[in-house]
Amino acid sequence: MKKHNFSAGPSILPQYTIEKTAEGIKDFAGTGLSVMEVSHRGKEFVAVMDEAQALFRELLNIPDDYSVLFLGGGASMQFCMVPFNLMNKKAAYLNTGTWSAKAIKEAKNFGEVVEVASSKDSIYNHIPKGYGIPEDADYFHYTSNNTIYGTQIREEFDLDIPVVCDMSSDIFSRPIDVSKYGIIYGGAQKNLAPAGVAFVIIKNDILGKVDRMIPTMLNYQTHIDAGSMFNTPPVTPIYAALQTLKWLKEKGGVAAMEKINIEKAAVLYDEIDRNPMFKCPVPAVEDRSLMNVCFVMTDEYKDLEKDFMEFATSKGMSGIKGHRSVGGFRASTYNAMPKESIQALVDCMVEFEKMHVK
Repeated sequence: MKKHNFSAGPSILPQYTIEKTAEGIKDFAGTGLSVMEVSHRGKEFVAVMDEAQALFRELLNIPDDYSVLFLGGGASMQFCMVPFNLMNKKAAYLNTGTWSAKAIKEAKNFGEVVEVASSKDSIYNHIPKGYGIPEDADYFHYTSNNTIYGTQIREEFDLDIPVVCDMSSDIFSRPIDVSKYGIIYGGAQKNLAPAGVAFVIIKNDILGKVDRMIPTMLNYQTHIDAGSMFNTPPVTPIYAALQTLKWLKEKGGVAAMEKINIEKAAVLYDEIDRNPMFKCPVPAVEDRSLMNVCFVMTDEYKDLEKDFMEFATSKGMSGIKGHRSVGGFRASTYNAMPKESIQALVDCMVEFEKMHVK
């Protein structure tokens, strides 16, 4: 039976990435050695790093005055690196979910945090609107896609202060104007590579403006100067990321991905809105994530939640259980998710409806 992997992260990867990475694990670049055991400073892996950074730039049209970094520690490490490097007195944060709340908590260790708006009181079921951002903040931080609650911000901000965005779960899913950001960062394990590496896109001239001493490993400038090679980088995840970047380019780039992602999400949301057994907890259509489609049973059929999970699992649906903090179901529809899997889930929902709705 075919498995349909809807896991939120670590998550589905292109088959191309899996096969090419497996080849590199067996024999990397004709060296007769595994990519897991070669020197990161050898010419073969230096070429991997160079190509991965170049493809990042090409696919996202990154300006020359930005650096692309591959670092350890995941996106969670960036929660402290951002304020360590950018906050002198205060920063502005938008609270739209668990990960932005964690970033806010970390930033409070470095100065004043202005929470410009929050949707916490409504269990993060919408994106706040109509808020102001203080012009004297050192930067403004937000999370573009909220994997747990199924909301997403697709607009971009035009501000006179640096904009910092956690794009862990929707990087490369849509075109972005990198020049509007000071820093874009994210963990790779949702839409790019296996867990173990974080990417950082950073405008070079926003650094060097804080008064504090920054530990060497937490200083972005350290990693810019060393080309992400100050210490041993996460070699195998970076190699896998390169394969995904090649696959993305072959598929037509981020504009092509956005078109496909809109189509995939529409198919699933249409079924959720049509089917009397299910509903989406995010009422505003414009706030619904294209990457993580969250849904729950309607009140009338709430007692069948366990039954649907078992039924869906029997049909090959994997990873659709909602996050433990919210329950329900979640179908993550990242770039590598084929349309066929979305349709398989929809067919499953339709079949379950016929079994229970008279």
